[in-house]
Amino acid sequence: MSALPFLAPVQSRLRSLPTLWLDTALAALVLVVQMWPLLSRENPNGGPWDWWGYVVVFASAVPLVWRRRAPVTVLLASVIATSLYDLADQVAAQPIWYGGLIAIYTVAAYSPPLHRVGMLVITIVGGVLLVGSSDTALRGIVLFVAAYAIGRASAASRAYAAALEERAVRLEHERQAEAERAAERERARIARDMHDILAHAVSLMVVQAEAGPVVVRSNPARAEAAFDAIASAGRDAMVQLRRMLSALKEDTGPRTPQPTIDDLAGLSDQVADTGLDVGFSTSGEPRSLLPDIAVAAYRIAQEALTNIVKHAGATRADIRLIWKNDTLMISITDDGRGSGASFPSGGNGLIGIHERAAALGGSATTGPRTDGPGFQVLVRLPLAEPVRA
Repeated sequence: MSALPFLAPVQSRLRSLPTLWLDTALAALVLVVQMWPLLSRENPNGGPWDWWGYVVVFASAVPLVWRRRAPVTVLLASVIATSLYDLADQVAAQPIWYGGLIAIYTVAAYSPPLHRVGMLVITIVGGVLLVGSSDTALRGIVLFVAAYAIGRASAASRAYAAALEERAVRLEHERQAEAERAAERERARIARDMHDILAHAVSLMVVQAEAGPVVVRSNPARAEAAFDAIASAGRDAMVQLRRMLSALKEDTGPRTPQPTIDDLAGLSDQVADTGLDVGFSTSGEPRSLLPDIAVAAYRIAQEALTNIVKHAGATRADIRLIWKNDTLMISITDDGRGSGASFPSGGNGLIGIHERAAALGGSATTGPRTDGPGFQVLVRLPLAEPVRA
């Protein structure tokens, strides 16, 4: 089992500290390591080590405190200091100058291309010219190139992590935007459904209420039926509104399904109570529909019948479902005002029909009938929902 997971909390804690604190601690550590040969070994020639060695070690390590702020300057200071170490004879041998390696790593990780490549060349050439031993020069070149490569790898890793984070943020923004669009579509759908429910119920109630006083004395049974129809339309509207509003609640429980295309026959009977003769027929082989399309078919027919009751002055309406291979055609016709008339333009009924059809990838055609007086609503719905972009 890898020990890396145990280091994750430590790494997270270190990243949360100010960078100046971390660089100060690093400079102190390098200072101790570079001082250790001077403090732990005795001068073979007797006497103390030359004070110059302590000065050079101090000068090579302390600039690391500012390595992220001025990486090139820190590298130059460290390399120049270490190159002066051998000016004194009585100094302890330093196997590796860690300050310079950390400085070249920092330049590679944080500096722009021109600066980092230039400093790598200067460091290598300077090491070759100033170091007398070829073995020492080769070892120094290998170490500095390795430190430079590690710095570049670190920079690439940070860039990759930043790109992943940016992509995650962008995807989250896109997800939120899509959620907002979905919520807006849902609000629009609910608004259309509520409009259809209320307009249909109120239209039926108004027609029946207007007919009631006319027949209350001459035909009490018909008047009673009219009032029963008013009560039935009101109860049906309340049931559908409660069902719809329950869908907006956070707590989800058992819900009565919305009316669908299978309920069109019942809708026809309900509208017939107003005195409008409603016919219902189908042709072709019925197919199963996706829930949204099944509900939309009911709402479209409901809105069309509501318009007929409110505006057409018709005596008969016909609902016809025409099933095709990949399309459901819904035709609602009436024998109302005549071929030269249309529904008033101030309402939202026909607009809602067009919007419902378009939202499901279908289309709607509305206008006067061409085969006689009256009005026709013809809707084409696909038998599968389109994939939204």
